[in-house]
Amino acid sequence: MADHNFDIVVIGSGPGGYIAAIRAAQLGKKVAIIEADRLGGVCLNWGCIPTKALLKNAEHKHFLNEAGDWGFSVNEVSVDFAKVIGRSRDVADQNSSGVSFLMKKNKIEVFMGWGYIVNPNTIEVRDSDGKATEKLNVQSVIVATGASSRILPGLEVDYKKVITSKEALTLEKLPESLIIIGAGAIGAEFAYFYNAFGTKVTMIEYQPSILPVEDEDASKEVARAFKKQGITVRGGTKVISAKAKGSGVEVVVENSKGEQERLKADIALNAVGVTGNIEGFGLDNIGVEIERAHIKVDEFMRTNVPGVYAIGDVVGAPWLAHVASMEGVIAAEHIAGHAEQGMDYGNIPGCTYCQPQVASIGMTEKAAREAGYEVKIGKFPFKASGKARAIGHPDGFVKLVIDAKYGEILGGHIVGSEATEMIAEIGLGRAAEATGMTVHRTVHAHPTLSEAVMEAAADAYGEALNM
Repeated sequence: MADHNFDIVVIGSGPGGYIAAIRAAQLGKKVAIIEADRLGGVCLNWGCIPTKALLKNAEHKHFLNEAGDWGFSVNEVSVDFAKVIGRSRDVADQNSSGVSFLMKKNKIEVFMGWGYIVNPNTIEVRDSDGKATEKLNVQSVIVATGASSRILPGLEVDYKKVITSKEALTLEKLPESLIIIGAGAIGAEFAYFYNAFGTKVTMIEYQPSILPVEDEDASKEVARAFKKQGITVRGGTKVISAKAKGSGVEVVVENSKGEQERLKADIALNAVGVTGNIEGFGLDNIGVEIERAHIKVDEFMRTNVPGVYAIGDVVGAPWLAHVASMEGVIAAEHIAGHAEQGMDYGNIPGCTYCQPQVASIGMTEKAAREAGYEVKIGKFPFKASGKARAIGHPDGFVKLVIDAKYGEILGGHIVGSEATEMIAEIGLGRAAEATGMTVHRTVHAHPTLSEAVMEAAADAYGEALNM
């Protein structure tokens, strides 16, 4: 077993791990990264990227369904579902190869295998049989092991009929019916995708509304859009059990009155969130503190063990790739003595890529009022936007939550086409401490969807001109 010496070893190569490795290398550190599966982690291979490829296919399918409205005569459209899935896998492969290129470019040594922490200064690379193949002597460790699907009690996940998001990305055959357990971002995206291709989709959500972490107006808007698309959403419903039965699945649910019902479908998808990957790689050897199934860290991503850092999904919510990347930058910079400030979770955009898209940042209206703010609410519907009507996407709105006293933009919420692109303007405005009036008086190009942000700010001050 060969010995190697490194300044920093990163365990896991997802969007947190590989970014941390690159930033550390830029700062002159000798860096290694350990990956057990594919470079890029879950996000590039089984999450963010392949799902967005599938969702683009769904958008095209919707367009073909409505081609007549655009003046096109299209004969009956056939779908090669295997090719749809294959395209998303090709995209994932290309992105994984891109990470490999970045590792070589930044002279980061890659070890394929399982990282195991013997002590804070010794990491073993182990094969699938648990045999140590390499010994890495290190000064600092960054744990970026990600998360796995959280399985509710009563769900008999067999990965064939009762599946997780990973299997939902690679089904060989389009199911005729699908029950999705959980109506958060993951559930909403898969609901939109499968519904677009003709699957009868039913969503089960324990909370009263779909996308429960979003502003109430946003949740209601998406629920209306999904109903229009033919997706059934059952809020305020508890899942008691889900198991394979016959050629399909049976899901037992219970409503708020305690009444139970048996639902049947071809497949059930568990989409209730994730839990940190904290077992099997030596955290217990060094006494890393765990809190609610995630590694506990401070604002610089330090654990309670000197020299050991943790980033990404393994440290808990928000479970977002862009959060993991920034945490990776902060951890690398802190190790190198360059960190000036810790992680700020107050200005993180959240995005859901169904159609209409959903994007938000900062406080919801309810949270702002509960925090004691007197607020101005500005809201502009896309049906009043010339650009939105021109491109055939008049659903949705932009909503701004503004502090009435100082004009601070407390939160922004967008539902509609390209919402996930538009949210960056509000995030930048908040970071630069722009006021609602600043946004209102900033000239936006016409016609654009982003004008809706300006119009929402104008509405907050009673000066909207186009509605």
